[in-house]
Amino acid sequence: MEPDGPFSRRESARLVSVLTRVFGVENLSLAEDVAQETLASAFEAWSYGGVPAHYSALLTASAKNRAIDVLRRERTARKFAPELTRFIESEWTLRPVVDDMFQPGALEDDELRMMFSCCHPRLHEEAQVPLILNILCGFHVDEIAAAFLASAAAIHKRLARGKKVLAGSIRLFDLKAHDFVERLSAVQRALYLLFNEGYHGASAEAVVRGDLCRQAMRLGGMLVAHGPSSIPSTKALASLMCLNAARLPARTDTAGDLKGLFDQDRSRWGPQLIAEGVELLADSAAGDELSAYHVEARIAALHATAPDARETPWGEIVDLYDVLMRIAPSPVVALNRAVALAQHQGAAPGLAALRSIRDKERLAGYPFYPAALGELELRLGHAVAALRHFEEAHRLARNAAERRFIEQRIAACD
Repeated sequence: MEPDGPFSRRESARLVSVLTRVFGVENLSLAEDVAQETLASAFEAWSYGGVPAHYSALLTASAKNRAIDVLRRERTARKFAPELTRFIESEWTLRPVVDDMFQPGALEDDELRMMFSCCHPRLHEEAQVPLILNILCGFHVDEIAAAFLASAAAIHKRLARGKKVLAGSIRLFDLKAHDFVERLSAVQRALYLLFNEGYHGASAEAVVRGDLCRQAMRLGGMLVAHGPSSIPSTKALASLMCLNAARLPARTDTAGDLKGLFDQDRSRWGPQLIAEGVELLADSAAGDELSAYHVEARIAALHATAPDARETPWGEIVDLYDVLMRIAPSPVVALNRAVALAQHQGAAPGLAALRSIRDKERLAGYPFYPAALGELELRLGHAVAALRHFEEAHRLARNAAERRFIEQRIAACD
């Protein structure tokens, strides 16, 4: 159990959600501080004996008592007396271990509602999504900045303003059906970024973080199961996550080295997840809506169902990226389109497309842009130019697996 590992992120999000529901969103800072202090104490206490059974109940009870102590020290207990009484007498109070109050299903609703509550109408979606990633997904400022292709300073400002707005709100969990509909877009995007961070994010520790992918899929499944949020775009997002998650086992080999699409062992892809993703994609076709998630899920389905990389319908994938560039353009989408174009028409057109990407300066810290340039230069026989790009990609690599992968491409230049 690591202080900054999957367990800590998951339990911190849960405790913040529970405490904020009780003490109000104006006490979000209190909830965050208490959650971290509670987890730190638990790590110290459990470092030798291991994590006890029903740890969620123990953490919740400890956080409750710690929050009450803080409020009493600040002489505000009287103001919160009704809430404290309800909290002490509620299902969140520590019960006998035979009680099933602390099963995962009893806690997920608070976490999901907290996500929607972060989408305050006074905040733009560009501030709402970082709040969700920071408060409920445990993302650091640098991780959020990498996901948005933005500076850490800009993200820090968004988070500070967002928390200030939330602190002035008196509504949190009192959400109506129209609130879910209006705020769904931001929650969907947060889950999309959460999954992507696990699939190929900016972590310095690991190239693949399955815990983040599983968390995103769990919450996405809750959205699909919840009436007001079970709309075509939600199902398309869930489809996309299933189809990409099916390929996770083959993205690295037994030594932890990153494997490219052409080198992956497709027998390790998950057929059950592929089938689930294809079914969700079919269900998402209801209605007239065409979201970016629909297009990306269709691209993922073409990859997941192709016999091998060479038999992938690259022309259709390029066409889908053209659609995606119209409805949700970004430098990363343009990069992926250029790579697909290189597979369809050849390295030279793909290289030209890479060089013509608008706003490509936003990819300055993204190692796979120079890596793609290097790969296409190498295919054209330009070993010196390829080496220069691969060396730049190696400098930008975010973890050991990415560095080893690029070192293999550097060796290919010789």
